[in-house]
Amino acid sequence: MSEIAKISAAPVVRIGRHPATTHAEISHTGLSLFIEHGFDRVTIDDIATACGIGRRTFFRYFPSKNDLPWGQFDEMLAGMRAHLASLPPSLSLRDALRIAIVVFNHIPDGELQYHRERMTLLLTVPSLVAHSAIRYADWRQVIAEYVAERRGEPAHSLVPQTVAWVCLGVSLAAYEQWLADDSSSLSHLLDDAFLAARDLMLIDDAPRP
Repeated sequence: MSEIAKISAAPVVRIGRHPATTHAEISHTGLSLFIEHGFDRVTIDDIATACGIGRRTFFRYFPSKNDLPWGQFDEMLAGMRAHLASLPPSLSLRDALRIAIVVFNHIPDGELQYHRERMTLLLTVPSLVAHSAIRYADWRQVIAEYVAERRGEPAHSLVPQTVAWVCLGVSLAAYEQWLADDSSSLSHLLDDAFLAARDLMLIDDAPRP
């Protein structure tokens, strides 16, 4: 057992302590360990011990340690895809994307501190930055597919892919500002960032001739 596991094991055996059995509980525990000890020093065994579960249970919730900071990202992407599909076609493409992305990144007050820890890790830990490329690609694809449907062209074509990259860049710029200022509002920063980038987002539903 590692030194971190020895430290984490103590509270697990307290009377009345129940094993963590949800994505959120395991994610919160893992994030706390990462922030306290450093991402690279914490093992899956450390997280499992702190949660009062076994390794096999951990893997039922997360494919790897690198996936833990992302929480239930796949479910969130499905939610964003459904939200985009539900928006009225009368909305401009630019406004539809802005609204959907702000909603996607809305964080309940009780989760804000965990989300700050999560995003700090994802944007600063080298191994997580590399792993993030896969997740960002999935996120961009949701955007590209929506843009492509509105414009009547393939999702892999230039405009949908360019818009998806712009949306990602705008979102990450807002997140960097949010992490640098504890008093800031993520939703307001995202909204302001998209408005600031409006000249880059002057796109139409139909492709230009």
